Amino acid sequence: MIQYSLQCSNGHRFDVWFKNAAAYEEQRGRGLVSCAECGDGMIEKAPMAPNVARTDQDRMPVSAHHPEAAKIRDMLRAYRQKVLAEAENVGDRFAEEARKIHFEEAEARGIYGEATRDEVAELIEDGVDFLPLPDVGEDN
Repeated sequence: MIQYSLQCSNGHRFDVWFKNAAAYEEQRGRGLVSCAECGDGMIEKAPMAPNVARTDQDRMPVSAHHPEAAKIRDMLRAYRQKVLAEAENVGDRFAEEARKIHFEEAEARGIYGEATRDEVAELIEDGVDFLPLPDVGEDN
């Protein structure tokens, strides 16, 4: 897997994972890569800082005290609750069902479930749209 920072012609930056560099070039060439914010298809790689190995592997990047943090957490909790209440839990068949819906082999409907890293990479490569379901506890 490789992560690229991309930028559209409108200046929006976003990060995307690809199976490898060839997968990025192939998908970009087929017009499958577009801006996550505005949908623009004029995409270029943005300058990236090198990913230098760290010695403090137990640490994660975090944010604290943002003025809207509580509001964002509440929105994520509400989104999760809505998905759990209204979508179908397909369990470990998520990748299979998402692909069927994407290729119109099954009825379009909201689903959620689990997928392995390999399944996630293959869904991305196939251009299947999905989002990770946020897990925001009540106390964090």
